[in-house]
Amino acid sequence: MSVDLTMPVLVVDDYKTMIRIIRNLLKQIGFNNVDDAADGSEALTKMRSRGYGLVISDWNMEPMTGYELLKEVRGDESLRRTPFIMVTAESKTENVIAAKKAGVNNYIVKPFNAATLKSKIGTVFGE
Repeated sequence: MSVDLTMPVLVVDDYKTMIRIIRNLLKQIGFNNVDDAADGSEALTKMRSRGYGLVISDWNMEPMTGYELLKEVRGDESLRRTPFIMVTAESKTENVIAAKKAGVNNYIVKPFNAATLKSKIGTVFGE
């Protein structure tokens, strides 16, 4: 994988167990610079204070969903080029289409493993 494994990665999920799972999967792949946020608004605050090389966000969160976060990120000149992977438990076609239209780089349906995550990250970075 020619992806920069030292880049900071932000994991956004309101479910602490899911953050831990994704953090562990990232570690298996080789990422060690992983930060987390409990919802979209916390993620935006963190993104504006630190440059992340990748955001992995859950779709379903309160008060700001991952979809709303994605739209905010894509609408912000300083953040819009940040690679963004959406994670969801639902594989609804309309959600995938909406996320693609909003500018998501890739989409993962739960549950997933390290190989799937590595493949999705590889695709985002053109591997």
